[in-house]
Amino acid sequence: MLKFRDEEGHTELLWIYGPAILLGCVALFITYQFVDPAPPKRITIATGGPNGAYYAFAKRYRDILARDGVTLEIRETNGSLENIALLESPDTGVDVAFVQGGTAGHAGGDTLTSLASLYYEPLWVFMHAATRLTSPSDVAGKLVSIGPQGSGTRALALELLQDSGIYENGLSIADLNGKAAATAVRNGSIDMMTLVASPESELVQDLLRADGVKLLTFARMDAYTRRHRYLSKLTLPEGAIDLAENLPPDDVALLAPTANLVVDEDFHPALVDLLLLAAEEVHGGGGLFEQPGAFPSPRFLVFPLNDEARRYFNSGPPFLRRTLPFWAATLIDRLALMILPLIAIIIPLTRVMPPIYKWRVRRRVYKWYKALRKLEYKIQESVHDDHVQEYDLALERIDTEVKKVKIPWAYAEELYQLRLHIRYVRENLDNRPSSSGETRRKSESPRPQEDPS
Repeated sequence: MLKFRDEEGHTELLWIYGPAILLGCVALFITYQFVDPAPPKRITIATGGPNGAYYAFAKRYRDILARDGVTLEIRETNGSLENIALLESPDTGVDVAFVQGGTAGHAGGDTLTSLASLYYEPLWVFMHAATRLTSPSDVAGKLVSIGPQGSGTRALALELLQDSGIYENGLSIADLNGKAAATAVRNGSIDMMTLVASPESELVQDLLRADGVKLLTFARMDAYTRRHRYLSKLTLPEGAIDLAENLPPDDVALLAPTANLVVDEDFHPALVDLLLLAAEEVHGGGGLFEQPGAFPSPRFLVFPLNDEARRYFNSGPPFLRRTLPFWAATLIDRLALMILPLIAIIIPLTRVMPPIYKWRVRRRVYKWYKALRKLEYKIQESVHDDHVQEYDLALERIDTEVKKVKIPWAYAEELYQLRLHIRYVRENLDNRPSSSGETRRKSESPRPQEDPS
């Protein structure tokens, strides 16, 4: 069985398509420089103390993110101001944090953005039952706990007290916070404590049920919310905590900022969708003060809304994220960003390269037509065969060179047509009249016939 090798065709393909492949590789390399790296599998969230709502919510986030292979490490802190400082410091390793509304003024720059507000976070003012407070100025004579240094509770309490002309240096501040402050309020060691927390906070629940502790109801709510736009006015209805025990015994007016999920400027955009989906799962069902579906929200933000979060709120999670696991969706999304420019190059090339390849292959044949046509003109212009031998040698040279031409089998037809045309010109040459008036073929002696046997 005969085997034919089409090495010339392969070489031609390499010369034609090689530069196109190289161009595609260069395009991939350049595009890759603009593709975000793969999202990290481990991130750190700054919360607050272990007894606060931030910490409790972070544990729920951790369980949700673990389903998609992302490990969420929890960093305990003193609160929102410390969280902001950790986010702004590049060496702390904190990627995301819970931050209380109204604390943006404590940021050192403009590198932080909010992903969403998550829930209302009321300012609770718990007092010992014997404490009397008829006006804000009475606070100056009380021993109070206003939260640790670096906490959002302390920042908010001081801001509201300053509205009434009471400053930090005029306060008697107890060096007690959290559970220690709650115990001191119960036994009367301190007069009052402030706490910014979700009503789901263990500490809030304990104090609302504690004997000998009462909850302050705010007056002049509209004045506070007009002065501080990040505040909302809420009402804790009578019996909302416990209908059987009628807790609280009366409606309580509360002021509330919102808790925000905040990231730094280097936070990976693919993780934004993941965190917001987790936030919907945790906070979307509503709460004591929130209607179902009201949070997470692009309103009531501490910092400007993150661009990826804005896209999420405008159009929802991407299609790939809704239908595929997180890492598969992320991989395809990154590959698509690389492939699109490549397609933009390949599609025009696929239209241009085949005609170029076809032209280069046929050019090996067609270039001999020019020499053959020129020779044919000379033969037609000559009356006699004075130059027949010269023409015959020229035809023989063309025929010899054409036999050396190698082209792919798909284009062999053009090569054989050329050889037929060479034969046609040779026949015309053989039929040219000689000076004696006879044609060459007639003057030539007949060629011996081969024996068929």
